[in-house]
Amino acid sequence: MTDTSHPLRRTPLFADHVAAGARLVDFGGWEMPLHYGSQIDEHHAVRRSAGMFDVSHMCVVDLAGDAADAFLRRLLANDVAKLVKPGKALYSCMLDEAGGVVDDLIVYFRAPGVYRLVVNAGTAGGDLAWMAAASEAFGLPVSITARRDLALIAVQGPQARAKAWAALPEIVAATENLGTFFGADAGELFVGRTGYTGEDGFELILPAARASEIWTALAAQGVGPAGLGARDTLRLEAGMNLYGNDMDRRVSPLDAGVGWTVDLKTNRQFTGRAALEAHGQRRAFVGLKLAERGVLRAHQRVTTPSGDGETTSGSFAPSLGVSIAMARLPLGVQIGDLVMVDIRGRAYTAQVVKMPFVRNGQALV
Repeated sequence: MTDTSHPLRRTPLFADHVAAGARLVDFGGWEMPLHYGSQIDEHHAVRRSAGMFDVSHMCVVDLAGDAADAFLRRLLANDVAKLVKPGKALYSCMLDEAGGVVDDLIVYFRAPGVYRLVVNAGTAGGDLAWMAAASEAFGLPVSITARRDLALIAVQGPQARAKAWAALPEIVAATENLGTFFGADAGELFVGRTGYTGEDGFELILPAARASEIWTALAAQGVGPAGLGARDTLRLEAGMNLYGNDMDRRVSPLDAGVGWTVDLKTNRQFTGRAALEAHGQRRAFVGLKLAERGVLRAHQRVTTPSGDGETTSGSFAPSLGVSIAMARLPLGVQIGDLVMVDIRGRAYTAQVVKMPFVRNGQALV
């Protein structure tokens, strides 16, 4: 179980991280591994072979009840009515009335009236309160259970599934034909073919008491541990948003590059829909590739012929050997345009590119 006596919360794998020599940092109130020696090596291991991440700080929420389907159709911008096959997963934003993003999450359809959500660590407490208030406001009673008795381990990379099968024979039968963005029960484990790296792999939801055993079994198959640093560069290369950087309650999903998750084709009413329809998309969300030596970071001013914007996330991209960023810019900006980024008072040239930057180990820009 999580140690709550320490000022920072700790996952069930904390002792394993210490034993592996991890550099530990405060991440949203959780003491988490930044890296285990070389962030770059951990990044490349995931792109080329397989790596594993402790993501037990994220919160699994089980939601059930006769009104669960109707509740989620009101709560989320994406439509869970698309989920007709058990195990199918959906990425969605949960919005406020102004169309701002309360959180982004994954929801798995397990059975009629039974869903499993995975929400972000830093927003988990607020998310649970938001859902409880929404249930009352909608008049749609549902059971909402935060499963802090569970741990999460993400195994990612081109060899991730094969190594996970070798380490955990108990999951093979349930997952050998599992499609992408599906989850399946495998005994005590729930296994999703999902991830946050742009690579294939599994996200394992498991009893906290088994976390160290399973972490050790994966390591024995050559799956190396990877920390928050590699997780961030991998997700950035994959063009995947980080809540709190690339979107929050001040930002519409239409302005955060995830408009594809917003269902405006049906007549379904969901929280935030009226605001999205009233305002529409107001900013472009694009990738930037630095054309000269330098490092892109978040909150750097970007000057374009159509006006100014700013970067939301940025870093050196190990797979590309250059610096990249996500940026929110004026709508007039086009792919291929050259823009200027203010890095410590000096203007650097960057090219506007389509995301993702890297997918399945292949550079796309």
